Amino acid sequence: MIKRALPVTVMTLLVLAAWYAGAAWLNWPQAAETLARAGKPAGFGPAGFWDVLAQAYAMKRPILPTPGQVAVELWNSLTGYALSSPRNLLFHAWVTAEAALTGLAMGLVLGILLAAGIVYTRTLEASLLPWVIASQTIPILAIAPMIVVILGNIGLTGLLPKAVICMYLCFFPITVGMVKGLRSADPLWLDLMRTYSASGIRAFWSLRLPASMPFLFASLKVSVAISVVGAIVGELPTGGQAGLGARLLSGSYYGQTVQIWAALIMASLLSVVLIAVVRGMELVLLGRAGAR
Repeated sequence: MIKRALPVTVMTLLVLAAWYAGAAWLNWPQAAETLARAGKPAGFGPAGFWDVLAQAYAMKRPILPTPGQVAVELWNSLTGYALSSPRNLLFHAWVTAEAALTGLAMGLVLGILLAAGIVYTRTLEASLLPWVIASQTIPILAIAPMIVVILGNIGLTGLLPKAVICMYLCFFPITVGMVKGLRSADPLWLDLMRTYSASGIRAFWSLRLPASMPFLFASLKVSVAISVVGAIVGELPTGGQAGLGARLLSGSYYGQTVQIWAALIMASLLSVVLIAVVRGMELVLLGRAGAR
């Protein structure tokens, strides 16, 4: 336990030290100017240095806020307002998670169907797989507004456009992982099932699908993090008032860098929680199947 915690602790301290150093470097000119306007020009020597440093770490709208400022913003948001309040980051995290999980479910269904079609039909492998790969070369920032506009014109607004954007990002790793997983079934067992005249559907449910589960969960852990990114990107062009993307956008409009960083940290925590949930499901389901 100590061997695992020590590297994480050391790396965390290094990141925090680099963060504080970066905040001092970026905020220094603005802090010195603020002191000069207040009639307290920063002089040379230790006293002037500490005055400017303290001002750089206490600015209300810094270029780069300190970890302490972000932590205070997170604490105030989580404990100072009700869960239903737009000022509470958990409210925005839930809105983003709702779109991310819906898109992940849609991407899961689409990815499994595409993988099954590619594995069982050589024509689809030759014709469809290149398009699946090519679809990921289009930047999501370019395609997200088009998805929102097209679905909006046919009356589909709210959660669905964001979920479609998440699905667009999620289905690729699931498809690739499932193609490899469905093909990982033991050829001897497949030959044995053919000997017993088992149908393709029976071989799929009894042999190919169980063999693909480790690959599916590996893909899901990647996809669930991508789905959070997709939900945040999808919230930007919709002009919504809820969601971590909307929180980032409003912080950008009003120059609230502390709010922006707090929303970013909350998005990271949301991804970590969702990955942990997928990992827990993996341990339970694969543990019951006898896998490690």
